[in-house]
Amino acid sequence: LEDLKEKAEGQLSELRKAETNSRHNFEMLKQSLEDQQAQDSKDLSDEKSSKAAAEEGKATAEGELGVTVKTLSTSSDELATTQGACMNTAADHEATAAARTEELKVIAEAKKILVDTSAGAVSQTYAFFQVGATLQSRSDLVRSEVVAMIRKLAKHHHSAALSQLASRVAAVARYGAANGEDP
Repeated sequence: LEDLKEKAEGQLSELRKAETNSRHNFEMLKQSLEDQQAQDSKDLSDEKSSKAAAEEGKATAEGELGVTVKTLSTSSDELATTQGACMNTAADHEATAAARTEELKVIAEAKKILVDTSAGAVSQTYAFFQVGATLQSRSDLVRSEVVAMIRKLAKHHHSAALSQLASRVAAVARYGAANGEDP
């Protein structure tokens, strides 16, 4: 009986020890699982907040992309318009330069003709009265148109030399016609 009692107490002690170990293992496992669950919950909330921030950043970037694309389109249209205007201006400038060169040639030729035809006029005496201002022939009309054109060019180019040339042409035409000559 004593043996049985000792044996039973030994088994009981072993069973209590095994139960204590099992309880301890269970508590450790439970604590580990609870810690893991808390960590996973924290990681999940961090991931959700990161995802929300990334989605917000994406939405902002997409909005900025839309604005940038629209600005690029507008800028491209403005560039095309500006290039077209620049090409037109360049063509107009070339035409103006060519016309000006031609006008300068005509003026130089007119000046040469005037110098050649008015070489004897230097020795003549001039009075301050005006000979009749009526146009009597087609050549009078042509002379007045030439004078008007030279005066217009002088005014347009703000040229004193052209103004002086117009005055000389008018004087030569007036006095030459007064003497009955064809200047």
